[in-house]
Amino acid sequence: MSDSVAPKAYEQFASQFDAKFGGFGGAPKFPRPVTLNFLFDFYGSNPESKDGKHALEMSIFTLRKMAEGGIHDHIGGGFHRYSTDKFWHVPHFEKMLYDQAQLAMAYLNAFQITRDPLFEKTARDILDYVRRDMADKDGGFYSAEDADSLLAAGKPEHAEGAFYVWSKDEIDRVLGAERARLFDYLYGVEQKGNAAEDPQGEFKNKNILIQRHDFADTAKKFGLSKEKTKQLLDESRKLLSGSRAKRPRPARDDKIVTAWNGLMISAFARAYQVLDDPAYLEAANKSADFIQQKLYSAKTNTLLRSYRQGASEVNGFASDYALLIQGLLDLYEASFDVSKIEMAMKLQQRQDELFRDVKQGGYFSTSGADANVLLRMKEADDTAEPSPNSISALNLLRVGYRLDQNDTRQRAEETLKAFAKQLEAAPSSMPQMLVALSWSRSKPKQVVIAGKADDASTQAMLREVHRHFVPHEVLILADGGTGQQFFAERVEFIKNVTQTDGKPTAYVCENFVCQLPTTDVRKLGELLVHPSAAVKAPATTSR
Repeated sequence: MSDSVAPKAYEQFASQFDAKFGGFGGAPKFPRPVTLNFLFDFYGSNPESKDGKHALEMSIFTLRKMAEGGIHDHIGGGFHRYSTDKFWHVPHFEKMLYDQAQLAMAYLNAFQITRDPLFEKTARDILDYVRRDMADKDGGFYSAEDADSLLAAGKPEHAEGAFYVWSKDEIDRVLGAERARLFDYLYGVEQKGNAAEDPQGEFKNKNILIQRHDFADTAKKFGLSKEKTKQLLDESRKLLSGSRAKRPRPARDDKIVTAWNGLMISAFARAYQVLDDPAYLEAANKSADFIQQKLYSAKTNTLLRSYRQGASEVNGFASDYALLIQGLLDLYEASFDVSKIEMAMKLQQRQDELFRDVKQGGYFSTSGADANVLLRMKEADDTAEPSPNSISALNLLRVGYRLDQNDTRQRAEETLKAFAKQLEAAPSSMPQMLVALSWSRSKPKQVVIAGKADDASTQAMLREVHRHFVPHEVLILADGGTGQQFFAERVEFIKNVTQTDGKPTAYVCENFVCQLPTTDVRKLGELLVHPSAAVKAPATTSR
């Protein structure tokens, strides 16, 4: 495969980029977070290049416009399925779990890189919506909320977006004059409605909230301090949320899908790392426990596809295995519970047994056990969800570099090779596979922290690791106990990892050849961002 594949994909996305409103292509506009994953990775691999910087600019601008747009539920949180117009204004109002998970990850990446509070706020907005409205009491996450709902309780009439749109009179009544003037200005509320593109007349005299002005401009226009402006807007959203809660809610698809919960586990695990909020780690662990208890058979080491008032009889597809394995790998890096890696390795073995194409490489979507499936297909395109092959290639690389397993890395290479022709011909159709390709061609870092998980200095080092966007990195905690023993049994180097002078110590390595270990948090940051400037440790600290 040529080195021009990733630059070719970048050029394709750059040619489609809407520099005025964000996104790629015209209406309808879909978020397609896999595109953002590629662009962030492309930037992270080429941070000083013109193209790398432009990849970041396209991602950041798109995420900002989406956060401001009507596709974002400014009152209740989360994102609708797609925008029917080029402005991100009038959405198809359905909310999908897989969108919430992937967009939360994108906003977390954006916050990690820019430290812009908007991106933290938007990530929390998504995650808190999922915890509040899409979580089963036992920890699993539901699949979706419908686009339409009843116009009034007890009456049959319903309409798309009925739960989400507002008349100006209703907003004025709920908020009162002072708050309403401020709110209407910021969110573009108009007496006749604000949906400029409404060919069916569905939103006449209705407003789909969209941020028309920035926060500073709004404060200035009304002669208010930023603090007072924030207070009034927070109060307004809370009041409108209370009013909206009295409306009939859209129907909810309360099916719990293994693959989509895998995506959500990844999002909550990453949120705990980046935002240091224990509630998010708890949510990730509860979902993982739910899947293991309700949708996994330890006897056969097999997953089921979904749960609704009991487990379905449908066996898991390749996507269920791949996305749950990804979630468990992410959850280890948040919790350092090695049972999560052990579970991921078991599932990877089972995925290989059920779905792997031993001759041609890659993974079939189905196991071949169903006689009704005459032709087994391999999903390759990364669309609204990443393909199981893209995620599997990345999972194998992450495990291979974490546990120094050449055979695992080789299976990843075989997967990439299986789709080489499509990657060469149409790389923008497989942006998540390009992330895996980038991993395979880079020198992924092993970041090993020697220290007790509950030690304040260890936590400070972990926060420093999570502060930086490092696209190709695996994180290991050498805790001096069972966690370290798990890795030491598989990687000789880990046996020799110790604290320095009794202080938690960081080792930043490539292929387990490490820079000089450090107990200094600031130095750790420099090693993560500028490793070439560091000095390598003597051979005694490498394999």
